[in-house]
Amino acid sequence: MNQRDRVAQGRQPTPSLVCVDSQSVKLAPLLSEQRGLDAAKKVNGRKRQIIVDTGGRLWNVYVHAANQADSQAGVNVLKGIESWSQRLQKVLTDSAYEGLFADVVKQQQLLFEVSSKPFWIKGFVPLRKRWVVERTFAWLNHFRRVTKDYEQTTASAEAWILWANCALMLNRLAK
Repeated sequence: MNQRDRVAQGRQPTPSLVCVDSQSVKLAPLLSEQRGLDAAKKVNGRKRQIIVDTGGRLWNVYVHAANQADSQAGVNVLKGIESWSQRLQKVLTDSAYEGLFADVVKQQQLLFEVSSKPFWIKGFVPLRKRWVVERTFAWLNHFRRVTKDYEQTTASAEAWILWANCALMLNRLAK
């Protein structure tokens, strides 16, 4: 559906640039699989790593405990990208992905670029090209089932996020 939507908008079927980011979400009570505390955001739950293109289309997702570092856990969201994007050239992230993630991206002969706000600016600042990943998180928060993580397993949580993307793409294609 992502490819159909891209073609409908006059673009190539697969992206040449993607953005990667994470979102920490609370985990429903009494669920213990892959639970952790994201100390920076003070969230006890899980973290979602997503890859989106410049149109906000979700290409891959990986859900894990919130206490894992973005750079290490983010490597898992890259699994399988060879199957859908021969055109991929560049990956944009924030500074949390420097290190292991950057090394893996470079091993795949892709450009790795950090797109972060200047250190002297406080609060939210929309960044060139990378703001689309934040918009995708906002779109996903319109789906009640994924605003908070209610799933027993991380595989189920990933499936619901992908299902929400399917609904978004079907709405776009129906117009």
